[in-house]
Amino acid sequence: MNENNTDSGQATTTYQNAGTIFKSFFEDIGNVVVGQNRVVEQIVIAILCEGHALVESNPGLGKTLMISTVSKAMNLKFSRIQCTPDLMPSDITGTNVIEEQDNKKEFRFQPGPVFANVVLADEINRASPKTQSALLEAMQEKQVTVGNDTFMLDRPFFILATQNPIEMEGTYPLPEAQLDRFLLKILVDYPSHEEEMEIINRYTKSEVPKVSRGLDKSTLLDLQKLTRQVPISEELKQRVLSIVGMTRKDKEHIEYGASPRASIGLILAAKARALIEGRNFVSKEDVDYMAYPVLRHRLILTFEAERSGMTPDQAIEEIIRKLK
Repeated sequence: MNENNTDSGQATTTYQNAGTIFKSFFEDIGNVVVGQNRVVEQIVIAILCEGHALVESNPGLGKTLMISTVSKAMNLKFSRIQCTPDLMPSDITGTNVIEEQDNKKEFRFQPGPVFANVVLADEINRASPKTQSALLEAMQEKQVTVGNDTFMLDRPFFILATQNPIEMEGTYPLPEAQLDRFLLKILVDYPSHEEEMEIINRYTKSEVPKVSRGLDKSTLLDLQKLTRQVPISEELKQRVLSIVGMTRKDKEHIEYGASPRASIGLILAAKARALIEGRNFVSKEDVDYMAYPVLRHRLILTFEAERSGMTPDQAIEEIIRKLK
């Protein structure tokens, strides 16, 4: 990595201290979140890539706690939107309100919860399609348009959405076009026996664990720039294109494959993982590891594959196995 490409001396210092920064950061999160290292790492990867993440798990596995803890550890403004069928777009973006001043009435924009650095859209599949689409402009353009006015969102800006896969009655599954806006789909599994015992020990005491340290915003912005500067070989770029291309060619298992946005996302995610791992180059393992969260929500399996019980992860695994 060429340190001279960074915009400031502070960015160079951030690069030199990146290993220490991430070690301290993950230790701090570990004081609150027990286990789930892979999930936390992937949330941070999405943030480093300036992307958004969809987090899916059964109820009670700490999705909200993980996301709010990461935002606190990064010293970022955090807001939470509880999605419900009656939630309106203006409840998210904000609206113009009438304000009386000096005997004159005028409209003033009242910002909604989307005006934060980290926005948790809890159970996003419970919101109506009209409300879900209100997030599209914010996710892609980092701005909100209300009436004739456009308001820029503060950087960094991330939407981390959650959904529950087992309570589907009365929900609105996200359309493929909106799913493609999420860089990663992260799956949260049950903790091990030892981890669940630690959860019990921590959260049945009088004092609840808290985050003690945090990154400053400028350091995070520098880390985002450094992520894009991590070198990747032409050979690995070709591997990324081969993986994504095979999702479009495997008509036996996959009806619709991934878009070019997946190719971009996979390279960026692999770069972010290499930076977190303390390497100044992308490895083949980075690409293969990140293929699952980058691609699993971008594939539509054929009816026959779904009927046989195949999952998107199994389809991705089969593609990677063929390329080895």
